[in-house]
Amino acid sequence: MDKQGVNPQTKEHLLKCSRFHTFSAPGLLIGVYMTEYALELLKAQPDEILYAVSETHKCAPDALQIIAGCTVGNNRLRVIPIGRFAITINRKSWDPEVEGVRVFVDLNKLKQYPIINAWFTNDPSFDHHGNVMPLLDEIFIAGRKILSYEKVMVQTEIKKKWKSVTCTMCGETVPDYLAQGDLCISCAGTNYFRKISI
Repeated sequence: MDKQGVNPQTKEHLLKCSRFHTFSAPGLLIGVYMTEYALELLKAQPDEILYAVSETHKCAPDALQIIAGCTVGNNRLRVIPIGRFAITINRKSWDPEVEGVRVFVDLNKLKQYPIINAWFTNDPSFDHHGNVMPLLDEIFIAGRKILSYEKVMVQTEIKKKWKSVTCTMCGETVPDYLAQGDLCISCAGTNYFRKISI
């Protein structure tokens, strides 16, 4: 990172995010640059309460969690698996919409960086074993130069008032807005698991 001129703040973010992510994935590194850029464009202050959307479940959400403090658990990070490598950050608002900044990988700018381009576009010519270090080096060299941004209006999620209801099938409680009649949505058919006998 030093050889490629990565500034100390970004280097710290890259290292923290890599530890959290468990390795220095290329998408994570790009996600760090995206998050820093969005925060700068938004003129966000340290420790400001922000909200974020990641348009991919791959790598970028971890940078948003570590750098911006937006997590699924604190209800300030939404992951919408559209498949685009883009993030949006906005401030808190009580209005139905709020202005935010959307940062994305710009395919036209990416063409100036052939190794990143081959990796990002999943080109068969990219060697996932031999090109890893050159890929990371090129990401550090490119930094924000492969990114573009746009100002956007983001629909806010208004906190719902709810009461607890008990599912008549499983006996577990859920918020009423997640029930279908007298059943939780899992018992109503939206289940992610299948029970096995012990």
